[in-house]
Amino acid sequence: MQEWSQDIREYISYLKLEKGLSNHSVKAYEHDLKKLMTFLSQTGFKDGPGALDSSMLHGFVGWIADSGLNARSQARVISGIRSFYKFLLLEERIAVDPTLNLEGPRTGRKLPVVLSVEEIDQLFSKIDLSKPEGQRNRAMLEVLYSCGLRVSELVSLRITDIFRKEGFIRIIGKGDKERLVPISPVALQEIDLYMPDRNSMLAHDKGNMDVLFLNRRGRILTRVMIYTIIRNLADKAGIKKKIGPHTLRHSFATHLVNGGADLRAVQEMLGHESIVTTEIYTHLDREYLREAIISHHPRSGKR
Repeated sequence: MQEWSQDIREYISYLKLEKGLSNHSVKAYEHDLKKLMTFLSQTGFKDGPGALDSSMLHGFVGWIADSGLNARSQARVISGIRSFYKFLLLEERIAVDPTLNLEGPRTGRKLPVVLSVEEIDQLFSKIDLSKPEGQRNRAMLEVLYSCGLRVSELVSLRITDIFRKEGFIRIIGKGDKERLVPISPVALQEIDLYMPDRNSMLAHDKGNMDVLFLNRRGRILTRVMIYTIIRNLADKAGIKKKIGPHTLRHSFATHLVNGGADLRAVQEMLGHESIVTTEIYTHLDREYLREAIISHHPRSGKR
């Protein structure tokens, strides 16, 4: 299996250096290939990757299904194998991709929870600006919602990442990929109102001096802290949906798509590698339309 080992090593380097994937993602891809190698060793297959055909791969799909993996995990493994063979085809190490017609289990698509514009307003209205952390929380939520950030991107946002004149912020996303995201005048205003309080605190570590959002002790906020803030506000607002920081990101994208924003533009703002990931918000758009018709049409049976 020497040929496999060399191809896998170079594929891993490709994922790290050219695709810029995180160590966590690279290990997941490597783990998928180890499953394939285990299966091939059990079948006695000793040839290189180019000799693997579709019938052998279908046997592998059956093998991972029998191993007890759920449908979503099976689909992820199959996706990892497809990625490996796309790399081999790109490098001209194989002439035909045996995964071309490989089908995985149907996993369905779980639509994310989103808030309506009215619920967003209710959430913001429950921020107590009389408390020391009130304006910070309002600025944080405004940036989360108006820029569609991941919570990890929010907590690492730096003051020098804000380009006020241009109306953009610089974000370092997954795989250390950089993107520029438009920031609304409202969000900038909320940050301005927060800055006097922010500047009165001494960052606990010198490395945090440029970090925008800090706790009262000058430390970087944790994801759990932000989740707790949002959950408490949701409870006060009477919002029964199970929400967290990512809900504001989903709401941001859904409201843009509902408003007619170009899907490619939304993809760029969210930092999605594939347009397929962004397309879920078109499904949400249709789901909302369906719910609106069922709720309000006179012959839907609900009136």
